[in-house]
Amino acid sequence: MLGDTPLNSGADAVVIGAGIVGACCAHLLRREGMRVAVVEAGVIAGGATGAGMGHIVVMDDNPAEYELTLYSQRLWAELLPVLPPQVEFDPCGTLWVAADEEEMAGVEAKFASYTMRGMRAEILDGRSVAEAEPALRKGLAGGLLVRGDSVIYAPCATAWFLQGVDVRRGRVVAVTDGGVRLEDGSSLSCEVVVCAAGASSSELFPQLEVRPRKGHLAITDRYPGYVRHQLVELGYLKSAHGHSTESVAFNVQPRKTGQLLIGSSRQYGVTSPAVDRPLLDRMLRRALEYMPGLAQLSVLRTWTGFRPSTPDNMPAIGLCPERENVWFATGHEGLGITTSLGTAHLLVDLVAHRTPVIDPRPFAPERLWRDG
Repeated sequence: MLGDTPLNSGADAVVIGAGIVGACCAHLLRREGMRVAVVEAGVIAGGATGAGMGHIVVMDDNPAEYELTLYSQRLWAELLPVLPPQVEFDPCGTLWVAADEEEMAGVEAKFASYTMRGMRAEILDGRSVAEAEPALRKGLAGGLLVRGDSVIYAPCATAWFLQGVDVRRGRVVAVTDGGVRLEDGSSLSCEVVVCAAGASSSELFPQLEVRPRKGHLAITDRYPGYVRHQLVELGYLKSAHGHSTESVAFNVQPRKTGQLLIGSSRQYGVTSPAVDRPLLDRMLRRALEYMPGLAQLSVLRTWTGFRPSTPDNMPAIGLCPERENVWFATGHEGLGITTSLGTAHLLVDLVAHRTPVIDPRPFAPERLWRDG
């Protein structure tokens, strides 16, 4: 349990970070028979996990991303029989919304990409989109419905993965050949260190090109049935994978509670966790462009978080280039919840010297490693 246990006993593996990626890694390492300790400076799921939209979605922007997200989605499906109700798994699917005919061309390309790989997807015209989601504005050109996607409540999933794991409070300030050293001067010895520290990873390893990207979220009161699918504008991909200083895109998720989770925004070069009111207003106005009725709903809370981003929009999963005892599982940006299980399985296979199910080379940390 999370507490103030002195960090003077050893472990086989130490995972830095108690977000969903770190929790999945700890869960699988423990299943390998290892003694595992997770060290967390804040609260469980208090970083990007608690500030992310809980989608489990297959993305097709490049072959490696597709393989990792599909692998993860299948692993999540295998867990369904044992996941507790608190995880709020909702197989709502994703509706990618096209505002005009130009974006419908993107729908058709995405449809071809998915169906050639055997995924279920359906092109909807404007009338079908209106029938599927009556609260969307009239006159949309159409959309793409991907039925296999789902939504979870990631903080509860994280806590579930950490059951039976030794979670300790503290801030790691150094990683040594024999373990980790904490801010209070205590240490924890181990053979394997997994850095799953998200946006804070580069504080421990400045050579690793992972930098924080701030995002905002808003959640409404309960309006059951108001939204039936996860709704995403086609322009979301430009926002998510672009490198502009600020961007917003329409993204709304239904929750099992009947609430609506509204996103999304992205900011570089900002360190304060405070809500940026002008950017939040831009994000909400973007949502109103697609769903005008949101203006009549009550927003209960707004908050921010920092996603760990990389120059090529791909995570770092694998061995540290300069350390034989350090492994990375970080840099997932907005796909950490989706890819947490796939990341953990890939990483643990590498640690155990097994051949992973998917090719690990596109995620190798050395591509993000700067000398000096």
